[in-house]
Amino acid sequence: MFDLAFYILAVLILGSALMVVTLRNIFHCALFLVLCMFSIAGIYILLEAEFIAAVQVLIYVGAVTILMIFAVMLTHQLTGKTIRQVNDQPIAALFIISSLLVLTLLALSKTTWEVASSSGVSPSATELGRALMTVYVLPFEVVSVVLLVALVGAIVISRGD
Repeated sequence: MFDLAFYILAVLILGSALMVVTLRNIFHCALFLVLCMFSIAGIYILLEAEFIAAVQVLIYVGAVTILMIFAVMLTHQLTGKTIRQVNDQPIAALFIISSLLVLTLLALSKTTWEVASSSGVSPSATELGRALMTVYVLPFEVVSVVLLVALVGAIVISRGD
């Protein structure tokens, strides 16, 4: 049953990711991105990482995707015959993709994959929250200020006064 669920989620991830990069309508691309991110959250649940799955849904699906959809809705031209989706340099793109594929396969073949021994202790959401609010409170607050500045900047840019 686990394998079947994994393969269904993997097909959903690959299919929706393919639709994100091939569709012409930007709004439809954003909706397929939501499906892809939900499927990734399903993979996290299969890996018994419920907290990461919840963060995936709240942060990526809930916040980032909604922000993208608002940005798309604020643009004046979603589709049209004047929008081109053609790569003007297919030879260079093929060379770069082939090079990256070869380098990735070479790195994967040369890497020694050691299995970590199970210590029996798994960090919980409580321990993670405690660490964020004690040891990592300064980076946590800096990230929140950076996100707030980005949000205010996006609002200023979208107003266009």
